Amino acid sequence: MTDETLQTLVRALGEQLVAQKLLLATAESCTGGWVSKVITDIDGSSRWFDCALVTYSNQSKQDLLGVSKTTLEKFGAVSQPVVKEMVLGLLDRCNAHIGVSISGIAGPGGGTEQKPVGTVWMAWAKPGQVIESMRFQFKGDREQVRLQAVAEALKGVRRLITYG
Repeated sequence: MTDETLQTLVRALGEQLVAQKLLLATAESCTGGWVSKVITDIDGSSRWFDCALVTYSNQSKQDLLGVSKTTLEKFGAVSQPVVKEMVLGLLDRCNAHIGVSISGIAGPGGGTEQKPVGTVWMAWAKPGQVIESMRFQFKGDREQVRLQAVAEALKGVRRLITYG
């Protein structure tokens, strides 16, 4: 995956969103705003991109996205329940029609036997309805894990607007 490939993906995504008059929003943790950066690198993305929240800490996930403290304590930030709450909380707080959330362990530290480095959870939703959530196990260093997560987040949005 290269920056050029990402730009091609984002341009095609933007065209689809504009054609369907849809707005996208992102809730990012391990990617640190990289998805929204790739999107806003494209001139005219304001026609189809509403907002992004980078919620790196558990507290910010609670405060800004409404993720339950109980969910975080029970499952951890890198989990299906958390990314589902993240994306639904995001869509409750913005004007977007589609949202994606990402939480993962990019490394090099922080991994465990149950959640090794490269574990990333994502969820895609429409307001009030999670459409898809997936666990990925990416290989590579911190940069490579994050880059793969960005690409998969964008591909998931394309799936949602094409088939969902």
